[in-house]
Amino acid sequence: MLFNPKQIKLNLWRTLLRLMPLLLMGTLTLITFWVVKKNTPPEASLIERVRLHEPDYTIQNGALSALNEAGATKYRVLGKKVTHYDDDASIDILTPRMRLFQANKAPITVKADTGHLDGDLTILDLIDNAEIFRPAQAATAAEPGTLRMLARSSYFKVLINDDIIETDKPIQLEQGMSIMNSTAGGTFNNVDQSMVLSGQVKGRIERLPQGVQ
Repeated sequence: MLFNPKQIKLNLWRTLLRLMPLLLMGTLTLITFWVVKKNTPPEASLIERVRLHEPDYTIQNGALSALNEAGATKYRVLGKKVTHYDDDASIDILTPRMRLFQANKAPITVKADTGHLDGDLTILDLIDNAEIFRPAQAATAAEPGTLRMLARSSYFKVLINDDIIETDKPIQLEQGMSIMNSTAGGTFNNVDQSMVLSGQVKGRIERLPQGVQ
């Protein structure tokens, strides 16, 4: 059989013309896919999608305690509702109430409307109607007596490992019959149970009874 070169070229050209719409459609599809891919943000990995900031468990009337090196209770945190988050191990607390203990001293109670405990269990944020309370304590052979103390603010930060409670918000401090107000917050040291106020401080100081400091 003899092949006519002209006839072969003509057939090839006709075939190419018939395939031209398919080639154009395929090219347009590839271009569209490339444009969409280029402008679509990278999809988060499965682990990233799963580890959202969502609670993994909630406890009603929950409690959290920690012991010191001697095995005694260092602090205890109570809450009407305790919500734990898996992604950062932080905890939200409704109506938190925390008690800080020091040997031979009156326990300190701090509370607020809401609280947030970081995942390392080192910082407790107390938000709205925050209070620090220390009851009066009679003098002993080892420690002098102390007056009732109450500090109020809109926010307190408890630095748990440092035994420090601080704020940069205004504070009202009551100690015995004395009342002081600071404009720029202050710092409470739980080791020696002393409060240092910052900013402008105004108020009324009553003389302490004998044997009390």
